[in-house]
Amino acid sequence: MLLLILTGLAWMVQIMSMMKFLLSYGVALGSFLGLTVLMVPFIVSIIVPFVTFIAVIFVYNKMISDNEVTVMAASTLSPMQLARPALRFATVIAVMHLILNLWIVPATQGRFYDTQWNLRYGLAHMKLQESAFTQMAPGLVVYVDKVSGHDLSQVMLSDMRDPKSSLTIFAQRGKLVSTARGLSIVMNGGSLQSSGNAMVVGTFDTFDMDLNVTDKANEGAFKARRVGTWDLIRTVAHLDSKRQHKVVLGELCTRLLGPLMNVILAALCVLILLRTSLLRRRASFAPAVAVAAMAATMAAFMTVTNMIDSLTVWGLVALGLWGILTLILTALGKK
Repeated sequence: MLLLILTGLAWMVQIMSMMKFLLSYGVALGSFLGLTVLMVPFIVSIIVPFVTFIAVIFVYNKMISDNEVTVMAASTLSPMQLARPALRFATVIAVMHLILNLWIVPATQGRFYDTQWNLRYGLAHMKLQESAFTQMAPGLVVYVDKVSGHDLSQVMLSDMRDPKSSLTIFAQRGKLVSTARGLSIVMNGGSLQSSGNAMVVGTFDTFDMDLNVTDKANEGAFKARRVGTWDLIRTVAHLDSKRQHKVVLGELCTRLLGPLMNVILAALCVLILLRTSLLRRRASFAPAVAVAAMAATMAAFMTVTNMIDSLTVWGLVALGLWGILTLILTALGKK
């Protein structure tokens, strides 16, 4: 229930942050909501360790306050035996989290970025109105007499994005085409006029013009989240860019080692709560200590993840996490 509530709140925040995208590009509401839904698996993968910790601390603190832990400890149950339900629960969540990270999140993130690009710059976005001027980009205006799907008739195009070279095209027919470069418009039977260092006037049978309406700054950005896990593992040793190498290692750390944080946080929580509950004077501040320990542990993990720059460091981080978990379980097993 807590996972559903927090995911819903994070999803609403995501919707509000992308509202500018809805208003700026004129995307249909259904397409916009479908786009934001693709972010839900990624949101869940981030908040799952926190939800696991909160669930464990809620249940065990309630049992401690009702003296149930004291009774079970008095009946010869050790701290490790009392902690086993939480550890089993966290292990199941960790396995589900791993599946989410390895397959579901990369697939949905790839679909998210592809859909976002198509809604911004693809044919799904370009809805030209008949007998009206449409500004496709600053300085790029298209007038169409009639529109039938992506087929156009009586086209006038004015491209003044480069102040030193303007281009005006008239064509009897045209067609919007989506290519790997972005949107293109193929025009048939027309004339063009280009002004710059020299005036050029001519006619053409077919003219293919790349509209270049994409955001070049974001188009070349490397998105490791959308790449499949196996592809990341295969390419991590062959990347030339140090920045991309660091991003890929950090992403692999999040995907492969992040689920282990569910078990570490649950074990840390029950260690603090159970050990303090069995003291002669029960520590009322134990939940606050557990929350502080959780915050410090997650902050350290996120910081180290962003600092990994080699496979050796990645291996050391993995060994360190398993070492921390082993120490916690050893402390739980002590009488």
